[in-house]
Amino acid sequence: MIDPSASIHPTALIAPGATIAAGAKIGPFCTIGPDVVIGEGVEIISHVAVDGVTRIGADAKIFPFATIGLAPQDLKYKGEPTETEIGPRTMIREHCSIHRGTATGSGITRIGADCLLMAVVHVAHDCVINDRVIVSNNVVMGGHVEIGTGAVIGGAAAIHQFVRIGTGAMIGGVSGIPADVVPYSLVFGARARLAGLNIVGLKRRGLDRAALHRVRNGFNALFDDHGVLAERIETVRAAYGDDPYIAEMLAFITHPSSRGLITQRSRANDE
Repeated sequence: MIDPSASIHPTALIAPGATIAAGAKIGPFCTIGPDVVIGEGVEIISHVAVDGVTRIGADAKIFPFATIGLAPQDLKYKGEPTETEIGPRTMIREHCSIHRGTATGSGITRIGADCLLMAVVHVAHDCVINDRVIVSNNVVMGGHVEIGTGAVIGGAAAIHQFVRIGTGAMIGGVSGIPADVVPYSLVFGARARLAGLNIVGLKRRGLDRAALHRVRNGFNALFDDHGVLAERIETVRAAYGDDPYIAEMLAFITHPSSRGLITQRSRANDE
């Protein structure tokens, strides 16, 4: 179903069964599959392929040569009707590729609202990118990656499959991310190390000087090189567990994970 107010370029190919909502704009040489739902006000500029069971939220904007909802690069995938979801107001720049989920995973690849995926980003099957995430140019991620709200991923970073990146974390450019990244932390390096707190990100969240000082003290105690991490967790829980940012870090660290955690400090950035 195509709403009468939608604008469809004559060269675009819209398969029977696709839904195009009011005010959407489909530009030249786009292809839209039969199970695609395009929300209100979405703009797809040109030369974009959208396929599979895919939903694109209102006012999203997709730039040329992006592909969304195509089959995953997973040899176990046998054509199951898995899904892709793009949240409202998210911007997907040139040459991004976002693959649908798999039956052996969650069955859906999901990108939240108000995200920015810069040029040539690859989002593999079953990834979950939460709201307000910025992913810089040439970032690649394996399957089943989860990125928390408000995280920032630097250019050309490579994220291993099943890695979790916490809320408000920041990944430096050209970093390899083999393990989980604690919320509100900063990591970087060819094989990434923990560089400290994402102070800029925390300030943008409105933390005042006293709150930043408290979070920094809890963070430093948690990732001190001395002793055993499990013991430090309990010490920090007792001393700082009522702070919501520290509590989120502790919940993230103690959640079951197949990838482990980036904990080794980068000495160049120690204070």
